[in-house]
Amino acid sequence: MIYFDNSATTKMSSRAQKRMLEVAEQDFGNPSSLHSVGLSAEKRISEARAIVLSSLGILRPQRWELIFTASGTEANNIAILGTVRAKKRRGDEKILISDGEHSSVEECARRLEEEGFKVLRIPTKGGALDLDFVRANARGAILASIMCVNNETGALYEVKKAFDIIREQAPDCVCHTDCVQAYLKVKLTKKSLGADLISISAHKVNGPKGVGALYIAPELLKAKKITPIIFGGGQENNLRSGTENVYGISAFGEAVKEHTERLGEEILHMQKIREHIIMHLPKDIKAKIPVLFAPHILNITMPKIRSEIVLHDLSAKGIFVSSGSACASNSAHKASSALLAFGTSADEADTSIRISLSPDNTIAEADELIKALNDAISRLARK
Repeated sequence: MIYFDNSATTKMSSRAQKRMLEVAEQDFGNPSSLHSVGLSAEKRISEARAIVLSSLGILRPQRWELIFTASGTEANNIAILGTVRAKKRRGDEKILISDGEHSSVEECARRLEEEGFKVLRIPTKGGALDLDFVRANARGAILASIMCVNNETGALYEVKKAFDIIREQAPDCVCHTDCVQAYLKVKLTKKSLGADLISISAHKVNGPKGVGALYIAPELLKAKKITPIIFGGGQENNLRSGTENVYGISAFGEAVKEHTERLGEEILHMQKIREHIIMHLPKDIKAKIPVLFAPHILNITMPKIRSEIVLHDLSAKGIFVSSGSACASNSAHKASSALLAFGTSADEADTSIRISLSPDNTIAEADELIKALNDAISRLARK
């Protein structure tokens, strides 16, 4: 099997699996219980929390700077809905997002539009944030949610520049970035992002599914600028009620620790494979190259072959890629908003596939993919 769909999900690492089984066996208690079994489980969560915060460059965290969730989607929902609903309505609230956001951000924005909020979408043609648009529309914003790396094109957005511009004109605006595709794929810290809220997910970094996290700046907590959207027992500082997934959280921490030990090496390795694929692509295939890009995502347009047909053809050969965000696969068939925002036509979007790498991929696997793409073109391209 040759797996090039790592932006959809990654295989759990052996270290993360081992940690999950170890915790399930030894620390199965409810972390809210006050007896020793519960305290032992709570300690596992605290250890993982410290590891994740350290990976974001936060070595002396204040309590509850990071809360664990069930997914990156939930982290985004808490960040957006929790921030907006903590505000007192005036009737002129403005929200900024990019025009190619993940569905978990875009759908939150649409719901808020239905409630009367004004949502402005920042153009990202060519894979770059339109900072002039940001400058012209920042005044009065209460929330800005801009992804760090686009999950379909691999575009690396200059979120800190955007947030700096926004704060100049709207000092009280809360700035959130969806870092699910950027986390442990590019070098970043809380400081380099300039964000108040940062969403991440375990299963994108060789951890388990069902675990995400949201970084929350201490100033927001102190000023109560974020409110829960799930109510219950008050876990995770009353911002995410529900018994914590101790096994998954601990495995997440182990996966993060494993990546941070060799992050620079992993980034260079993925860059090398990405460049190799671009260099050896069949001449009829067009690669979308953003202005700035992450090392692990490459989106290409096939010549007159629908992406669905290419996916099935490659799958039959044991090679797995995708046609875009796995989270959008349940939606009615329509052109990807991220690709249209990039500047891709609807027809090109329908013939585009995403190749997403992990540090475990090899040049030999890339060569097999290139060979299979050549074969697909010769047999399947419409004349």
